[in-house]
Amino acid sequence: MQLEDIFMLFGGLALFLYGMTLMSTGLEVAAGDRLKSILERLTSNRLLGMLVGAGITAVIQSSSATTVMVVGFVNAELMTLQQAVGVIMGANIGTTVTGLLIALDIGLIAPLIAFVGVIMATMIKNQKANCIGQIVAGLGILFIGMDLMSSSMAPLRDYEPFVQLLTKFSNPLLGILAGTLFTALVQSSSASIGILQALAISGVVGLDNAVFVLFGQNIGTCITAFLASLGANRNAKRATLIHLMFNVIGTCIFTTICLLTPFVSVIQNALPGAVDAQIATTHIIFNVVTTLILLPLGGVLANVACRILPDRPQPQGEGVFSLSLVDEHGMGSTAIALQELHKQLTAMFALARENVELSFDALLDRNEEKFKRVAEQEEEIDLYNAEITRCVGRLSTHEMAPADSDRFSRMLIICGNIERIGDHAMNMAEYLLPLEKRHLKLDEDTTKELLNLRTLATHALMAIDFEDDKPSHRQRTQDTVSLLEVDSDEKNRQYRAAQIERMKHGHTDPEVSILYSEILTDIERLLDHTLNIAEALNK
Repeated sequence: MQLEDIFMLFGGLALFLYGMTLMSTGLEVAAGDRLKSILERLTSNRLLGMLVGAGITAVIQSSSATTVMVVGFVNAELMTLQQAVGVIMGANIGTTVTGLLIALDIGLIAPLIAFVGVIMATMIKNQKANCIGQIVAGLGILFIGMDLMSSSMAPLRDYEPFVQLLTKFSNPLLGILAGTLFTALVQSSSASIGILQALAISGVVGLDNAVFVLFGQNIGTCITAFLASLGANRNAKRATLIHLMFNVIGTCIFTTICLLTPFVSVIQNALPGAVDAQIATTHIIFNVVTTLILLPLGGVLANVACRILPDRPQPQGEGVFSLSLVDEHGMGSTAIALQELHKQLTAMFALARENVELSFDALLDRNEEKFKRVAEQEEEIDLYNAEITRCVGRLSTHEMAPADSDRFSRMLIICGNIERIGDHAMNMAEYLLPLEKRHLKLDEDTTKELLNLRTLATHALMAIDFEDDKPSHRQRTQDTVSLLEVDSDEKNRQYRAAQIERMKHGHTDPEVSILYSEILTDIERLLDHTLNIAEALNK
């Protein structure tokens, strides 16, 4: 190979991988959070889950991207391990479409496909059409890259040392190892199998040398999901293990078949002279047959994964920082990020709500221990706020559907309001310090008024429910909180006037009146922010 051929090989590989990325991104923007509802509806049945996995992978031409998405969904608890089994197996079938299209020589019209896709993605003012155009353009670019790789490797068929190296791959162990390592390096079985077909098209390799490499490539594709699961929870790691078990078992089965039966000869005789088509056919048979064997045993595979990776206690405090595990570039990232943000906002709001209760207790009962708890939990609330804001800011730079972008914006609004509720709770608790320092005491009327306002604040905060997303429930919540907020404002005005009267008649200490006025302001703002949350949830 000349230097020009080497550059062409790497350029072709770059276009191949970039085409996959374009298709994955196009599907992510088009589907966004709807991937969640699609998978929820269809993956309850393992067979349907397999069809979904095959369909998604056929569209984006990457089983790695589909499997990484599944690992992310399992990690975010959007999908159970049982549901993931079918999708993972389907992804292995869907990835065979790439090899089939290469064998059908779709590369001849690849420039036209890319041109049509670019026109749709840039000229049409419709986001759905733009997304479809991006997928089509990615497909065209992928096969342009495939043609470049095939052309660049043509000189290798006359390079004796390379030909001799390939003959060693007829040894099952060497071939499987070579395929596994190369695919793990490229992190795409479609790309590595495409290169294998390019070698076949160039006349460098035959099916008898390629078949074991092909089996190893199916194992090597597991590396991408494995890397994605490193920081994930136990179930996500189990999903990766199931993916690995599927391909290892399939490789063992077909290696035995190739060694004990004339399987390779049958494929060669059925498709004489078309080694790329022979490789594509073998790849299809490998994944379809392995799926037919293992799909009914999906529950067994899940149980084995659970035995190998048993449950273990989660480190405390992990939830605050779990958003760092969101991969904003991967397919399904919108659904995963929204789910993770929802969980974090729920936990953050629970802390803020508890702090409001603790702040009233600290103030009314003169309880310093509860004051300390408020201070500790306020730091946690601030951590949640910083992490959620950072995550939303990072995700907002990526293209997504308008509905999903709006949800992220509303979550940021909710996060800011929860943080302010925490601040006002902290302010209220801190009024304990001057009361203790100056030996001041709240009079009986002031205490009764604070108890009344506490009831209103508690009811408003308890009305907020992040789990029930039915429009009718969200509207009722907003109406309830709105009425409580209006009632709070009215009582706030009444209590301020009553406090002035008490101060005039010497029934209360002037310093207590000043502090009480500040407390009333914090309670008023607290209810305002609670109403803001109810309104944001209802949009």
